[in-house]
Amino acid sequence: MTKQLPNLKVTSDILPERVLVCGDPGRAKIISELLDNPVLLAQNREYHTYSGGWNGKQVAVVSHGVGAPGAAVCFEELIMGGVQSIIRVGTAGSYQKDVTPGSLVVSTAAVSCDGLTKQIVPPGFPAVADRKVIEALMNAAALTGGDIPVKEGITLTLDAFYSGVLEFPHQLYKKAGVVAVDMENSALFVIAALKGVKSGAIMAIDGYADAELRDEYNPHNDLVTNAVEAEMKIALDAITAL
Repeated sequence: MTKQLPNLKVTSDILPERVLVCGDPGRAKIISELLDNPVLLAQNREYHTYSGGWNGKQVAVVSHGVGAPGAAVCFEELIMGGVQSIIRVGTAGSYQKDVTPGSLVVSTAAVSCDGLTKQIVPPGFPAVADRKVIEALMNAAALTGGDIPVKEGITLTLDAFYSGVLEFPHQLYKKAGVVAVDMENSALFVIAALKGVKSGAIMAIDGYADAELRDEYNPHNDLVTNAVEAEMKIALDAITAL
């Protein structure tokens, strides 16, 4: 039965089972231009949806905006539409000095410091990427990532980008060995687990989240651009290998 997805403004019958998601609608368009015979399916708010071919399989690319709540709407509706595998192609801030801007991180799990997941699952529910997706991303990175360093590890999802009067938990999780921080992974991993679909995430490191190094933040440079371009192709190879 065909379903109308109200926020994505697409119908389930035109969605393939494999989808890449990203925050930036502009990045979704760039990814779509890598596909064979790309088609714009819909544009509504931050949700821009494209489809096309890669390695002989149909793939969709959908933007979800910034932050877990809006992204969760995208993830939920994709799954309602029959999607079986979702890989997030994003950016993140590094917690570790050896995970430098311009490198890539494949998230194995996310520390849930967001508000969204606290409203849909009880405390302690793990936000874990699918093992097969992690393996597919790491395999694709080894084959097509070139010289760009790739780190596999735990990331953290936080709602706030700019601080207020409360301190961010950066130092705590840095000491715990968390690799990087983003704003959507935990929502994706939890929702996918609840709905029984595969999910994972690869992120280009665009700076340091650590407050001591935050003044150096500048995501608009060649290192980050090259990492984003690499992760797009890695994610496409990975999702079509599932």
